[in-house]
Amino acid sequence: MNKEEKKQIVEELTEKLSKTDYFYITDGSGMTVAQTNNFRRACFNSGLDYKVFKNSLIKKALGNIGGDFTAFQTEKVLKGFSGIIFSTESANKPAKVLLEFRKKSNQKENPKPSLKGASLSFDLFIGDKQLELLSTLKSKDELVGEVIGLLQSPARNVISALQSGGGILAGLVKTLSEREEK
Repeated sequence: MNKEEKKQIVEELTEKLSKTDYFYITDGSGMTVAQTNNFRRACFNSGLDYKVFKNSLIKKALGNIGGDFTAFQTEKVLKGFSGIIFSTESANKPAKVLLEFRKKSNQKENPKPSLKGASLSFDLFIGDKQLELLSTLKSKDELVGEVIGLLQSPARNVISALQSGGGILAGLVKTLSEREEK
C-alpha cells in the first residue's frame, strides 16, 4: 500500500468516524476467515458496519476528528488486530451484537472478537470487561421516552384523581363553599 492509498483510507476513515457517534474497536485475532465473515454478516444484519484497519491509520484518523483519544494509545487499544464497528443510531447495539455472536459461537474461554475500546460520543470505554455495561445502556430515544413518561406521570395522577372522584369532589367543593357563606 503506497502513501497515496494510505492517505485516501485515512480520509475515508476520518469522514466515517466524524459522522459516527458510536464506534467500537475490537480484537478479532485468532478468528478464522469464516468466523470473521460471519461476524461481519451479523453486524450488517443489525444495521452496523464492521471493517478492519491498520492501527496506524486508525490513530491518524482519530487525530483528525478531534477529541481526546490518548487513552486508546496508552491502554494499548490500538495494538494488534483491530476492527471497528460503526453505529450511527444506537450506542448499545454493537455490544449486543458482540455478545450474541459470542453466545452463538459457543466461545467460553478467550471469546473473540473481544472489545478493546469504545467511543460513545467521545466518552471512552476500555477493555472487554466494559461490554456488559455497554450492552445495558439505553439509547437516546429510550431515555427521552422515560423522561417524557416521568413528566407526564404527575399530571395523569391529578387528572385521574379528579375524574375518579368527580362526584365526591364536587360535593366537597359545594359543602365548603356553603360553609364559608354562613
